[in-house]
Amino acid sequence: MTTTTGTGTTGTDWQAWQQSWDRQQEWYMPDREERFRTMLDMVEAFVGREPRVLDLACGTGSITARLLDRFPDATSTGVDLDPALLTIARGTFEGDERVTLVEADLQDPRWPERLPYDTYDAVLTATALHWLRSDPLTVLYGRIAGLVRHGGVFMNADHMPDDTTPRINATEATHSRARMERSMRDGALDWAEWWALAAKDPVLAAPTARRFEIYGSHADGEMPSAAWHARVLREQGFGEARAVWASPSDTLLLALK
Repeated sequence: MTTTTGTGTTGTDWQAWQQSWDRQQEWYMPDREERFRTMLDMVEAFVGREPRVLDLACGTGSITARLLDRFPDATSTGVDLDPALLTIARGTFEGDERVTLVEADLQDPRWPERLPYDTYDAVLTATALHWLRSDPLTVLYGRIAGLVRHGGVFMNADHMPDDTTPRINATEATHSRARMERSMRDGALDWAEWWALAAKDPVLAAPTARRFEIYGSHADGEMPSAAWHARVLREQGFGEARAVWASPSDTLLLALK
């Protein structure tokens, strides 16, 4: 998404890309903003209004943008491996000294060494860790526990289905598909269409190609239940863990160090 100035030069409209990403994500998660609001409510409740935050698998920086909007004195470190989404994040936060962006693979055991701080008040992530299978996610939770200070929090907002409720799951899925079909008729983009748009952009085309070399169309991850996440987080070093918000399809789980 490029813009033309009065001098005839072109530049990338990073806010337009952010808004486009938000709309695409909201097609899957209509309660996404409510989920972010609750996440930041919990940040304020547990660690105050000037937190040092690690935005884990930050993507375009959706969490960081909302964090700084609400808490101008916060600082954020965003970590991701996706070169296309990181390009959007870098363009969005260029010149903002509160934000540091780090390119790193969360399955690399040395990724915490690339961070600017040894500990954080809060580690936050959303709609990202289902890209990992259970064993590497368990290892990652142990590393996250080592980064959160005593009294700090980790929050993961993601798809955490409960396999013990098949009829509820089936009905919710049918209702969601109908809503998504209505939104598509109104012009909403799905995941594949959004990436096709990015691949045609002169600035994002190359990083998008690299992104698909890294990930393929989608990673072969898993979506364990909220109970599994809470249990594993406690086993990996957190004192308490439970859901603090849920929609019919998503859960925000908070772990306290």
